[in-house]
Amino acid sequence: MFELTVELEFSAAHRLPDYPGPCARLHGHNYRVVVVVEGEQLNAQGMLMDFGELKSLCRQEVGPLDHAYLNEQPAFAGAPPTAEVIARHLHQGIAKALAGRGPSALALARVSVYESASSTATYREK
Repeated sequence: MFELTVELEFSAAHRLPDYPGPCARLHGHNYRVVVVVEGEQLNAQGMLMDFGELKSLCRQEVGPLDHAYLNEQPAFAGAPPTAEVIARHLHQGIAKALAGRGPSALALARVSVYESASSTATYREK
């Protein structure tokens, strides 16, 4: 099994309205996103997928969140924009963008969102 990992960053503000602490107030993070793709088949060039193509797909999903107030984003209308919810949202979008690209066994393994250097949330399908 092969894995590719790419990292992206974005800055955004949010608040957690029902949180019993300071995160209920407006604040921001410099988020780091780690995306892992896996598969067993390499393409004719000996790659699972081109890193540049993977980064481009990921940027399309992460880009709308950069320098945004996440609570106002339609993607988070049904749930507060916690790191967990952001990771799930990005996973769903990236998985959809990956569909039909690369070898047939290519899959999105997981997406991790770091709110800080020591706090991360990861989403993966079962």
